[in-house]
Amino acid sequence: MKIETLAITSTTLHDEKRAVIPPIYLSTTFERKEDGTFDKDDYIYNRLDNPNRRMLEKSLTVLEKGYQAFTFASGLAAVNAVFQTLRTGDHVILPDDAYYAVILLAEELFKDFGITSTRVNQAQIENVANAITPQTRLIWLETPSNPQLRMADISVIAKLAKQANALCVVDNTWATPIWQNPLRLGADIVMHSTTKYFGGHSDLLGGALVINKNEILAEKLRKIQKVGGAVPSPFDCWLAARGIRTMPLRVKAQTASATKLAKFLATHSAIELVHYPFLPSHAQYEIAKKQMKGAGAMLSIEVNGGREAAMKIANKLKLFAHATSLGGVESLIEHRKSIEGAVSQTPDSLLRISVGLEHPADLIADFKQALKYV
Repeated sequence: MKIETLAITSTTLHDEKRAVIPPIYLSTTFERKEDGTFDKDDYIYNRLDNPNRRMLEKSLTVLEKGYQAFTFASGLAAVNAVFQTLRTGDHVILPDDAYYAVILLAEELFKDFGITSTRVNQAQIENVANAITPQTRLIWLETPSNPQLRMADISVIAKLAKQANALCVVDNTWATPIWQNPLRLGADIVMHSTTKYFGGHSDLLGGALVINKNEILAEKLRKIQKVGGAVPSPFDCWLAARGIRTMPLRVKAQTASATKLAKFLATHSAIELVHYPFLPSHAQYEIAKKQMKGAGAMLSIEVNGGREAAMKIANKLKLFAHATSLGGVESLIEHRKSIEGAVSQTPDSLLRISVGLEHPADLIADFKQALKYV
């Protein structure tokens, strides 16, 4: 079946009333059998499992073509769960362009547990190969990266990870399973902030991991999820499942608009550089075309005139909210360096853009009027 169909069929949960739309199960606890026991697939307690969570995890597994999925209370909680599978003395390779909180997690939290990390430009395979040590147990990829949209070759890096006896993990939040399936390219784990395109309406917080078949890893993550307790609420699971039903249509429409906007901005004299994977000018254009079916709805631009000009554009736009996050139906723009702090390697002139579902002609017109001010 095509992904549009899978998005519907994988989020169906019939209760005894046979409701077409899944109900929300808010109960924190579930009744035992007369002898005080539970069967294997029975629900016991909301932290351990819940019908809405189970449905969402099954859907994520189907969409990412994986073996098993684990959902969490936020995207960062999912990242944290991966790092909790490591041991003191282990080494991690990170992108030098990445979601800043992942860098903080590695360099300011897990370093206290004896885990070391190295940041490299993963668009260059030799950088990754040279960073591998006998202690490397995890290679974390973002492709496209946040916020400069660098592309890393998943299949090649996954092979390097396998040779090093390390896990290859791919943050697939920006590409979504609509455009990229890292598990099919050899990755061990896919991470998502379900807050973004899965939810699609900027009204939930959640994260997820989907893994290739590895029962030892599955057992570790299951224990971290259930004993650690950073699980999503039933309502957030319900919202994410609702969002999945329209995600293929939303993401494809947003991507079409983002492509038009990227092409327009690439021709404007006020813009120094447009970062968008399917522009032939992109440094890793060939890698993008090899492993992605579409470029996605995220892009970033570097503005002539530095920070001052970038801020002026962000504040003159009328249809783009100047706000954090991405993947919703509304278009957003953000000056990333201003919130990333000391860890940031983002250019001061860069604006990150999340394209929503407004008409692309209106979004382009909005940029035209804003760019007159620089």
